[in-house]
Amino acid sequence: MNFVEELTWRGMIHDITPGTEEQLQKETTSAYVGIDPTADSLHIGHLVSVMMLKHFQIAGHKPIALVGGATGMIGDPSGKSAERNLLDEQTLRHNEACLKLQLAKFLDFESAAVNAAELVNNYDWMKDFSFLEFIRDIGKHITVNYMMAKDSVKKRLGEESKLGLSFTEFTYQLVQGTDFLQLYREKNCKLQMGGSDQWGNIITGTELIRRKEGGDAFALTCPLITRADGGKFGKTESGNVWLDPKLTTPYKFYQFWLNVSDADAEKYIKIFTLLSCEEIAALVKEQEDAPHRRPLQKRLAQEVTCMVHGEEEYSKAVEASQILFGKATTASLAKLDKATFLSVFEGVPTYEVERSKFEAGVPVLELLATETAAFPSKGDLRRTIKGNGLSLNKAKLTDQEYLVTEADLINGSYVLIQKGKKSYYVVEAV
Repeated sequence: MNFVEELTWRGMIHDITPGTEEQLQKETTSAYVGIDPTADSLHIGHLVSVMMLKHFQIAGHKPIALVGGATGMIGDPSGKSAERNLLDEQTLRHNEACLKLQLAKFLDFESAAVNAAELVNNYDWMKDFSFLEFIRDIGKHITVNYMMAKDSVKKRLGEESKLGLSFTEFTYQLVQGTDFLQLYREKNCKLQMGGSDQWGNIITGTELIRRKEGGDAFALTCPLITRADGGKFGKTESGNVWLDPKLTTPYKFYQFWLNVSDADAEKYIKIFTLLSCEEIAALVKEQEDAPHRRPLQKRLAQEVTCMVHGEEEYSKAVEASQILFGKATTASLAKLDKATFLSVFEGVPTYEVERSKFEAGVPVLELLATETAAFPSKGDLRRTIKGNGLSLNKAKLTDQEYLVTEADLINGSYVLIQKGKKSYYVVEAV
């Protein structure tokens, strides 16, 4: 596989230094991507860089994931309006371990292959670097004029920035350049990849290598991913979409991809899956012929969810989706774990009722018209039941004298009430 050609048709190349493709065709090459360790989980904004490393390894080259422990203690001005919060070493080490577990779903770290992936942390070589060593060995090789010319610096020093730029952040590109120099020396790493907002920092590294080592180093960046409507990719009303199932349930993760627009689905399926050009072209044609069936979104959601959470969690997410949007059963509802249940019915009116009521058994009329405000009156509820319009836990309820007991509680906590086709209520035993 020609790595550059592969990324080109997938729309994953923004800038590339001359000679990069020739270097990759000449020999097995090491490349690295820097990952921000300010959280103990990746979010989908990281996935573009991770997929670049994955394609790189598939092409026979060696991927290196660099956890920015040292740079995480500084903060990168690129695309930011203010400095980041600085982290202590214990937090950084915890985050590093968590990130490696997630990266192992994409990259082969364990095999004996020459191109097995590696994880490094720049804190390991920066922690003992004295300030005098830094300005002597690194600082004197890059001029202030060169550093000031970078867009990320100019933006923070411009009129629109009221915060200015601290010296700490100003030196960020030198620290990142030092990473590239270190990996060039210690691991023969000749390529750095990242988002297009990192181009200036990466080029500083190639320049530092040229001046100190007299060697060739290369840079490749991918476009920053946006939505078709111009919004920021990966952001929802509730914040980032995380890879950690404790932070974003597999159901919510699946729903994110399932609900992207047609234009975004066609773009994202190239970037975030390993499907071939031919497979994607067939899906695009299918989408054009029957857009209401959303084949692009369904396949995209399947591929990414399986890659991150596995086939079992994908199947659960599909089944959970049917509960609101298809024909579900009481049995399928009972299979939902608590986190998925709450994700599926997020925003649905929820009423709390004392658990003791269910222990004794509470008449359905009393539960829904007196204990809660799901129905305005018992008469209205009776008419709904008589008209076959009430479901309890996805099963039609025809008995107006039915007692709702602990046996009806999903996950020992919830009862799902459905009025008609689209009106849902949740009753929680507390």
